[in-house]
Amino acid sequence: MMTNLFSTFDPSTNIFNLSINWVSSVMGLIIIPMYFWFIPSRFTIIWIKIINMLHKEFKTLLGTFNHKGSTFMFISLFSFILFNNFMGLFPYIYTSSSHMSMTLSLALPLWFSFMMFGWMNHTQHMFAHLVPQGTPPILMPFMVCIETISNIIRPGTLAIRLAANMIAGHLLLTLLGNTGPLMNPLTVNLLIIVQLMLLSLEFAVSIIQSYVFAILSTLYSSEVI
Repeated sequence: MMTNLFSTFDPSTNIFNLSINWVSSVMGLIIIPMYFWFIPSRFTIIWIKIINMLHKEFKTLLGTFNHKGSTFMFISLFSFILFNNFMGLFPYIYTSSSHMSMTLSLALPLWFSFMMFGWMNHTQHMFAHLVPQGTPPILMPFMVCIETISNIIRPGTLAIRLAANMIAGHLLLTLLGNTGPLMNPLTVNLLIIVQLMLLSLEFAVSIIQSYVFAILSTLYSSEVI
């Protein structure tokens, strides 16, 4: 019996006292090698087109000062988050991307490395970012405080946005699913249709959130160059 609504996200899945919560995050290492066959499948061709589209978009966002191969870091980030989001849609699989320990460990190192690179190599440019152009002199101290706070909370907002969006849909699916045994057969059919619609919405949210995470990371990196 579920004693807590959030118990579905409780990291307690184990076999013989061996934790298997994060197995879903590394299952891609088993699936990916099949993409390296000489004759690509239709799915592989679609995925390559998606990667090329993301490469062009990330390259545009990074501007003229992007380093060679820098877009592949963000493409890998997008692919990793997308894979974990999709894994969470399957029944009885631990949703790793809905936990702050996972999302914050992705956002914090990225943000910290951008800040270190920016302050060490483009110090004057980083100071200029603290005061937006056209700010009245009397408001400059306040704008420095506001910009500093908004810069510091960036990894937190990235992590919370991803985790909260993944948790919200799963909680709604769990709540509706638990009401199934209490309904009559006619209402159960309606519930199944609603669950399928919500599952389709979660499928879209999984794609959108991985895209948003990668895009915002790209924008944050473009500001320090």
